[in-house]
Amino acid sequence: MAKQAPRISRVSEIKEILKLLEGTDIEEIELEKGDLRIRIKKRGPAPAWFHQSPPPLISPASEEKPFTPLLTRPEKDLGPTGNLMTITSPMVGTFYRAPLPGAEPFVREGDIVDKGKVVCIIEAMKLMNEIESEVSGRIDSILVENVQPVEYGQPLFLIEPI
Repeated sequence: MAKQAPRISRVSEIKEILKLLEGTDIEEIELEKGDLRIRIKKRGPAPAWFHQSPPPLISPASEEKPFTPLLTRPEKDLGPTGNLMTITSPMVGTFYRAPLPGAEPFVREGDIVDKGKVVCIIEAMKLMNEIESEVSGRIDSILVENVQPVEYGQPLFLIEPI
């Protein structure tokens, strides 16, 4: 029981240090007192796009490869030809139809896409991941609303291969 009292005083000491740093330009501090060692690093304010919209896409010269969505057949065939494929989410994240707010969406229902065309972005852990079509075809249905959370394996698009 005697060990709990120092723990409470340490928490109050840490809170006091945090209050002292609030109005300063100090970005990082490391303190050592006896057996207690604390390192505090302040984060700057979140950029405006963090709360409002996705950041600009990574330039095509980037070496990062877009994620490949899973491509499956729906449980039952839909559409006039009965051979629709489903593009599913390769990760958990937030679905974006366009690269920036107010920009034209990557694809619309009825659009013809080539294999490798970016069809959406999924933001996961502050990273914007371009999702490409794995098949050439016509976008039959967009199954997710813009800025909607998606799960791994969740259907995003129905595409009629051509």
